[in-house]
Amino acid sequence: MYKIVDTTLRDGEQMAGVELGFDDKIEFAKIIDSKDVYQIEAGTPAMGGDEKKSIEQLMSLGLKSKVSAWNRMNISDIKHSIDCRVDIIHISVPISDIQIKWKLGRNRVWVINEMKRSVYYAKEKGYEVVVGLEDASRTSTEFLMHIIREAKELGVQRVRYADTVGILYPDKIYKQIKQIKQNIDISIEFHAHNDFGMAVANSVSAVMAGAEFVDSTFGGIGERAGNCDYVKLINALNKNNNSI
Repeated sequence: MYKIVDTTLRDGEQMAGVELGFDDKIEFAKIIDSKDVYQIEAGTPAMGGDEKKSIEQLMSLGLKSKVSAWNRMNISDIKHSIDCRVDIIHISVPISDIQIKWKLGRNRVWVINEMKRSVYYAKEKGYEVVVGLEDASRTSTEFLMHIIREAKELGVQRVRYADTVGILYPDKIYKQIKQIKQNIDISIEFHAHNDFGMAVANSVSAVMAGAEFVDSTFGGIGERAGNCDYVKLINALNKNNNSI
């Protein structure tokens, strides 16, 4: 059975023209929680200011949904999330050669070492950690599987497969998730973008292939063309219920 991770407060807010203030985030969180969403990705504490304060406030509401915070793979970011006492620390790890070279100016060995350092620190503090495989759809299958195995050896129970630039199509993501599930005993979360209008279709395919968690936002808001629309996703999954 799949579980919904709502990222309206983090990725959704990155949509052009969308700006959620402190009070907006609190009200959105209450609405999301009322929909029995498993997890709310509340934002990025390292941004400080109202962003961090809103996450701290969310943690005082006694929500049924678990609350997670997004972090780059560095100790400073993680310390900000620990300040907020979130339930889950999400550590984003760029894994495509394009991002490793041009975004980080590093190499694969550096990425692996920094991931290990960051995950170890968060887990040592007693936190559940999810490793985000940033730009997973543009990395080689070999390196993708290697990173996942490294994460699992660190005690990570879930990784997020992110189609960061929205280039996937249903057949490809189905085969990719299937391959991971057949070779590595780890939970998969799928994060789609809607650049080619495929976010809902790709998310359904990921769930049919065995992904246990799927990301969405209310109204499909998100950076560029948006993310996977929560209502459309639920309707599509319900219609495909016999296949899931």
